[in-house]
Amino acid sequence: MEEKFQSLKVMVIDDSKTIRRTAETLLQREGCEVITAVDGFEALSKIADANPDIVFVDIMMPRLDGYQTCALIKNSQNYQNIPVIMLSSKDGLFDQAKGKVVGSDEYLTKPFSKDELLNAIRKHV
Repeated sequence: MEEKFQSLKVMVIDDSKTIRRTAETLLQREGCEVITAVDGFEALSKIADANPDIVFVDIMMPRLDGYQTCALIKNSQNYQNIPVIMLSSKDGLFDQAKGKVVGSDEYLTKPFSKDELLNAIRKHV
C-alpha cells in the first residue's frame, strides 16, 4: 500500500540539532520535503515561502517557545489551517492542555518514533 507522503511539506521546529536531523531523516525517507527551523522566529520567517502541510514544533525553545509559535501560526489568517503538532520531552497533562489552548492539533512526547511521526501526518494532513 503506497502512501502519499511524496509531495508533503513538513516543517520541523526544534532548537535541538539532533531532533531536527532525526525527524528530517525519517521524513525524507518517506518522501516528504522537510523544512527545518531552529526556533519560532526562524520558522515564522520561513513559513510563507515554505507553505508547509504540517508543522512539528518543540515546546521548549529559546526566544519564542512552541506555544507562542503555535499561537502565532493559528492566529494567522494564512496559516491557521496548517496542523501543528507539539513536541515535548515532558509527558505532562498541563503541557497538553496548554497546547490545546493555543490551538495545537496533537502532542507527541520525545523521543518520538517514526510511526508516531507518520501517524500524526496521516491523521492531520
